[in-house]
Amino acid sequence: MVRIAVDIETSEGACPASVFRPSGEGPWPGVIMYMDGIGMRPALHTMATRISDQGYYVLLPDLFYRAGAYQAPEPAALFNDPEVRKTWFAKYVSTASQANVRRDTGAFLGFLSKQAAVRPSGVGTVGYCMGGGLALAMAGFFPDRILAAASYHGSNLATDAPESPHLLAPRMNPKARLYVAGADQDASFPPEMKQRLERALSDAGLAHQVETYLGARHGFAPPDTPVHDAVAAERHYQTLLELFQTALN
Repeated sequence: MVRIAVDIETSEGACPASVFRPSGEGPWPGVIMYMDGIGMRPALHTMATRISDQGYYVLLPDLFYRAGAYQAPEPAALFNDPEVRKTWFAKYVSTASQANVRRDTGAFLGFLSKQAAVRPSGVGTVGYCMGGGLALAMAGFFPDRILAAASYHGSNLATDAPESPHLLAPRMNPKARLYVAGADQDASFPPEMKQRLERALSDAGLAHQVETYLGARHGFAPPDTPVHDAVAAERHYQTLLELFQTALN
């Protein structure tokens, strides 16, 4: 695996990003990985590396670039200290709104389209926590490019808000495949939301699977969170790679 630091020009500046690509010439399917609310850090690099090692060109952008340079907080503090969480969300997470990331994703897709090592066919997205909703929503905004989308412990995926990802299901590519995994100990993805999301995806005629991982908590996938669940995280890799293998290869 090769990691390369790049800057991607967006309509609002330069977005730092990391490219993870297998050794060799390729080309490989392109994947955009949308980070969680903790921000850019080594744990996300570890996850992107594992995905890339299976034959994918992974782009991991820093969605908080509008707020300037930062150091990700200790995950335990962000999970357990309400004041740390409040300050962090106000200064950084708020800058990664769906509208902002939609504009950015156009630039990310443009970057991928110019890479000789990336196949010109469909792109996959995967996101965690806040990135889970973004990964699904972008499949609705860019149906001509995104053919696979996965969300892990994503929040508020089917709400009454006008930007709720489930409302974009009719706009997604009819050939797209989606996978959503929530945790049963996660107030941001209760059973009724799962049912609402499943209904929207079914009504849109999309190939999809929506699961709840029993015994898991919100934030189970990244290896540095205090709620990391090794079993759930391993299932996450299995289901994600199965999705990409089916939809992108």
